[in-house]
Amino acid sequence: QVQLVESGGGLVQAGGSLRLSCTASKRSFSNYAMGWFRQAPGKEREFVVSIRWIGGSTYYADFVKGRFTISRDYAKNTMYLQMNSLKPEDTAVYYCGVRYDSTWPATEFTSWGRGTQVTVSS
Repeated sequence: QVQLVESGGGLVQAGGSLRLSCTASKRSFSNYAMGWFRQAPGKEREFVVSIRWIGGSTYYADFVKGRFTISRDYAKNTMYLQMNSLKPEDTAVYYCGVRYDSTWPATEFTSWGRGTQVTVSS
């Protein structure tokens, strides 16, 4: 099973940007999807975005369209989430996840990392 490690979280002012990274422990050519979800204190887990590792198709939650961009670097086994125009309501722990089947769009994941905190101040 692939191990995932997130990084890049932090504190930023509203309107600012952050780039999260998620590095996978090994390369797999399986037809799986990876992505991000988040969870704010006292709230349900919330899907953010996913990407098919092979092909690069993407699927975004409506509330991040036009602000967040997912990408992956095949050679580095790393996925990125560029977050622009951040809002206080984006404050949450962001988790990187992977799904080991061909379900698409992938809005739920089979396994995930420990998460990285993103805090947006007003």
